[in-house]
Amino acid sequence: MEPITYEPIGEIRSPFEDPSEVPVDPDEPSGAAGRVELEPEYEPGLDGLDGFSHVTILAHLHRSPADTLRAHPPFAEGLEVGVFATASPNRPNPIAQTVVRLEAIEGSTLHVDGLDLLDGTPVLDLKPFAPKPSLLEELETGWIGEHLDQEY
Repeated sequence: MEPITYEPIGEIRSPFEDPSEVPVDPDEPSGAAGRVELEPEYEPGLDGLDGFSHVTILAHLHRSPADTLRAHPPFAEGLEVGVFATASPNRPNPIAQTVVRLEAIEGSTLHVDGLDLLDGTPVLDLKPFAPKPSLLEELETGWIGEHLDQEY
């Protein structure tokens, strides 16, 4: 298979300089405000995004070691699962998907809240967060729901 390459469209500006500073509890949003700074040529692509409360960011985890297929979720003591059953940043292809609250758009900069990415993280793409209602009705959260003791 031929290698696939992507060019970042911008980068994250967040208060997190080190991976150990990034919050990992899925039950508690980070509350970290920051920015998604896109390259100016992508500003026309933001048209219409201001009507959404949340945005999905796809990013390259540029400081992820990507050296294992097993993970130990930090909020589920003693549990070990496959990396594909977690949001661990340690992945074969270090790509992050995270949802943040969209506070404002100024030019090619998005002001967001709830960041869980390192400062300088390359952004690959943005999408409006709009879950399909039919999926919410049949959503199962596996081990995460069991360890958080709640339903989503």
